[in-house]
Amino acid sequence: MKIKKITIHNFRIYKGGNQIDFDNNANKNITVIAGRNGYGKTTLLTALVWVFYGRLMSQVEDKYKKEIKSTQGYENYLLSLFNNSARRENEEGVSSDSTFFVEVDLSDLLIPSIPCKIVKIRRSFDLKTKEETLVLLIDGDENELTKEVGYEVFINDFILPREIAKFFFFDAEKIVSLAEAKSKPELRNLSKAYSEVLGIKKYEELKKNLESLLIRLRRRGVTEYENSRLEELLTSEDDLQDLIDFNLHERDEADKKNTLLRVKSDGLQEKLIREGNAITLDELKELKENRDNLRQESKIIKGNLKKLLDLAPLVIAGKHLTRLHDQLGAENELLKGSLDSQSLKKEMKLFSENVMRKIYHLQLEPSTRKKIENSLKTASKERYDSEIVSFGKKEILLDFSEESFREFQAILNNIKTSYLEQFNKVVQEEKNNRILLSRTLRKIKEAEARKDNPLAKKIREEKADIENEIESLIQRKNNLIEEYGGLNQKLSSEKKTRSEYEKNFNLVTTDKKKFEVTETLLLKINKIIKNIKEDKKFSLQKAVFLGLKKLMHKDEFVTDVRVNIEEDVMDVDLIDSYGKVIDKEALSKGEQQLYASALLKALVDESGIKFPIFIDSPLQKFDKFHSENIIKDFYPSISEQVVLFPLLEKELSEKEYEYLKPNLSKAFLIENSVEGSKFKEIDTDYLFTEFKKEQSVYTY
Repeated sequence: MKIKKITIHNFRIYKGGNQIDFDNNANKNITVIAGRNGYGKTTLLTALVWVFYGRLMSQVEDKYKKEIKSTQGYENYLLSLFNNSARRENEEGVSSDSTFFVEVDLSDLLIPSIPCKIVKIRRSFDLKTKEETLVLLIDGDENELTKEVGYEVFINDFILPREIAKFFFFDAEKIVSLAEAKSKPELRNLSKAYSEVLGIKKYEELKKNLESLLIRLRRRGVTEYENSRLEELLTSEDDLQDLIDFNLHERDEADKKNTLLRVKSDGLQEKLIREGNAITLDELKELKENRDNLRQESKIIKGNLKKLLDLAPLVIAGKHLTRLHDQLGAENELLKGSLDSQSLKKEMKLFSENVMRKIYHLQLEPSTRKKIENSLKTASKERYDSEIVSFGKKEILLDFSEESFREFQAILNNIKTSYLEQFNKVVQEEKNNRILLSRTLRKIKEAEARKDNPLAKKIREEKADIENEIESLIQRKNNLIEEYGGLNQKLSSEKKTRSEYEKNFNLVTTDKKKFEVTETLLLKINKIIKNIKEDKKFSLQKAVFLGLKKLMHKDEFVTDVRVNIEEDVMDVDLIDSYGKVIDKEALSKGEQQLYASALLKALVDESGIKFPIFIDSPLQKFDKFHSENIIKDFYPSISEQVVLFPLLEKELSEKEYEYLKPNLSKAFLIENSVEGSKFKEIDTDYLFTEFKKEQSVYTY
């Protein structure tokens, strides 16, 4: 699909009728619409979003939601879109034209069961009647099917879903929000857009419909009491979910406010340094990092010192410790001797019994055999008594096990050898740390300004207030995180209770069969969704990685891309050469824009959606090397129709324009006067010539 023509009438800065005709050349897919700041480039982008989505444009981008909110509602927002000059003429009776509208003609549009050449969409607003009107014509006529479905629904379902419009109409400088998304709500919103682009949403909607059908079947035929109880459980679930959503929103707001406050705090710190005529802000940051490191090191040193001090009473014991060791040694030997005497007694008994068995077989006289037996017993007793006589006078006082005795010996050896050296080393480390920390704190204090400076004092007080507010926000966020865990646990419990309760409902025979069939279908659709996500996951990883490799000039910066899918959240991780995840917030704005561009290209390629792409501020954050890559490799291949709104000589130089010309079909310059802006078509070879003429006019 391509946009053949755009007509704007009395929309914001564009007074009267303004028209752009696109040359949809297959070999040259890029159109440039250039103009100075404030001439209407961003307004043209807003006009496109409005003509497609009207009241629902707030669901496309947050900036439209904020604009509508700031004007206190959509109706007031529409009034603000009317051209000021045309409004004044209408109010004074000079003109009877009380309408503004935006109209687009679409070609090469494939609509199931509706063959067509041109689809025209026109959205208008009448200042007098305060009514908005949407007209949709197919080859110049209204279509019964589109009227039956509804124009808004038809545009969203068959032309371009609003969830993914942000990937086709965007400000390149603001699209870096793709890289900065971190909170669950932000990632969840992005994931919905990913699902729509990648064609997963239809399956997920079918899954939800099947789940809803299961619930309806299970609840059909319940008693009034059961229904009442079920409603209570569902209401409780909804309330908990609302609290969870509010909790996530509050955490997100706290993060945003915290970031703003830290920026203000750094600004005040810089003022303090200037007032104190001390060090630079970077040097102060380095000092604070050293302070934090020294404080952390101090904790470690004190921990080591505490371990050594635990042994201090043993060191002080001195000679008593040696006496203790001697006693434990003697007891250990005694226990060993006792064990040996028992073994000796057992061995001697076994020996005597063996000898007597041998003598019995000799068939001696009983008297003789008795004498031999007595002699053996006497000899054994004398031998046993001689071995144990040395242990009889010793006494066991402590009764340490052999393992405990070995541990004591290790401690004693440590005290006698390396303990003193370790203790002196730790004491010296603690002393050095204390001195360095004291010096660092003094430097920080001196850097923050002289106490007798009234201005510095006021700045310091304001900074202290901000720091206190930051601490309060951190505490609030921690409380919210704790509350979130409790709410989630409670919601899971409520869902389990409701699920168990529903299982007790008795299904009628016909509903039971429907239930079983629906359950089977749900299992299949879940499997299909899982397989699609896995397939898209790997192809998307590859596409983003190849896009980054082509656009970035740092070859080893990103070595891999990983797409993570967890329930309803999809996120993309960039992996560095060490295998670690790169913090996308830490990337420069140019790198974030490169990442967002590579992701957009990958999503468009994977989706197979052929829709024009309009890009405002296309090269705002790129250096000349990246700009060349984007112009040569990105814009010519991202879509069959690409429309760029650059600031000439700032975002797009003449040299870069030459890179663009082989793929350039048309060029327009936005001219501005007291009444408003107009589009002027320029020969592609003379865009900069005409632009410089216009600049010369404004210098006089």
